[in-house]
Amino acid sequence: MGLGRKLLDSARDVARIPRAGAHSARGFSAAMNHEAAFRQEIIVFFILAPLGWWLGADGVERSLLVGSLVLVPIIELLNSSVEATVDRIGKERHELSGRAKDMGSAAVLLSLLLVVFVWASILVPRYL
Repeated sequence: MGLGRKLLDSARDVARIPRAGAHSARGFSAAMNHEAAFRQEIIVFFILAPLGWWLGADGVERSLLVGSLVLVPIIELLNSSVEATVDRIGKERHELSGRAKDMGSAAVLLSLLLVVFVWASILVPRYL
């Protein structure tokens, strides 16, 4: 099957959109039910996002303030999926399993540091 045919078939498969949405909803629900860090990050998002929208002077600042917050739960979802996969493979301690989990955790930390950097870069010069 050629590339053109694959593209055409994909364009016609509109039933994929609600299926993908259902998978996403199940993933979001699983994170809310099983991941305390994700729930905490969502709470912080709902507190800080309106504040970021209000404090942003224009569309760019608002996008940076709120967008940096959105990245945290996205990275947390990816980290949780790595952890679930590693746990599915086996609970015994293994150097590579620990490394995978630690790198996922480091990604979450970097996303949190990005929030601090973006918010400080925009707000500190304005209020000091």
